Amino acid sequence: MPTTTRAAVVESGGAPFTLAAVELAEPGPHEVLVRVVATGLCHTDLGVASGGLPFPLPGVLGHEGAGVVEEVGAAVTRVAPGDHVVLSFTSCGDCRNCRGGHPAYCATWLPLNLVGGRRADGSSTLSRDGEPLGGHFFGQSSFAERALADERSLVKVDPDVPLESIAPLGCGVQTGVGAVWNVLKPRLGDVIVVLGAGAVGLSAVMAAALTPATTIIAVDRVAERLELARELGATHTVDPAEESLPEVLRGLTGDAGADGIVETTGNVGVLRQGADALAARGTLVVVGAPPFGSEVALDVNGLLPGRRIVGLTLGDSETQSFLPALVRLVKAGRLPLHRLITTYPFAEIDRAVRDMSAGRAIKPVLTF
Repeated sequence: MPTTTRAAVVESGGAPFTLAAVELAEPGPHEVLVRVVATGLCHTDLGVASGGLPFPLPGVLGHEGAGVVEEVGAAVTRVAPGDHVVLSFTSCGDCRNCRGGHPAYCATWLPLNLVGGRRADGSSTLSRDGEPLGGHFFGQSSFAERALADERSLVKVDPDVPLESIAPLGCGVQTGVGAVWNVLKPRLGDVIVVLGAGAVGLSAVMAAALTPATTIIAVDRVAERLELARELGATHTVDPAEESLPEVLRGLTGDAGADGIVETTGNVGVLRQGADALAARGTLVVVGAPPFGSEVALDVNGLLPGRRIVGLTLGDSETQSFLPALVRLVKAGRLPLHRLITTYPFAEIDRAVRDMSAGRAIKPVLTF
């Protein structure tokens, strides 16, 4: 039977979130009904809500859910009612990248997660007054008291860890951590630079602090975030309004440059500065997403000394192994994710949006 639940609906691009009753379809064979306990708010949600991406509106967003399984489809084997789960992105499971352990590069990633608003077969998971709504966002649409999620979106987690403390693992945190662990893979003595100290950037800082890198530089214009970056493991911080990153690197490395850089801002000018700051054989990981069609000019000869620029989606994580490891680190206090989180009642989603947009909250988490 369909399930009626309360959700935050975006009626059109630029419209606020409106709480409304919606109907969830009955779980399909590989789908799970989850009672959402907490869900993170991400800049991707805001970008889609603004109309910046061709997601079908009106619709329900949300892609950092965490909750408790209530009902499972006939073919579901990974989870059972009562299990605690973190919700992340979905994937087909059958393409070359999925079979190779890289589901974030699934051949059908864009329509399944970001722009389709429907199941792979074109059917809708959400409706209101009999009319379909855009849903299935990242296989979950978790801005709702209940979410109908793909089994591949779910990761079973330790029930002793509070769900509101790990909801952001599904997107922002695994992106920042994966940029460091899965791509840069710092060696002993490496110099790592993180451009932007938001949720993704600070997650990268925490991840770098758990590696053999000995110099970790956080770059941001907000003094409070730079202070927090130091507390989370940055050895140096740079406010580009007050000092030059190239000069700081010159003083630390003697013109050698950075071994690894994580670019989280989505600003193409910052991206170019990152490329210019690389050491020979250094790697720049591009995480921040500017508007579609954005381009950046590069000095081709500058790339010839082995410098690499790598795009990244969701940390290139295999979620079934990656996310439980992060949960264990959170539980042990080694990944102090709580330092980034500000909680809000679900009904105050618009206040959370305003605080995030104004920089007052690094990672808002809505609680139910």
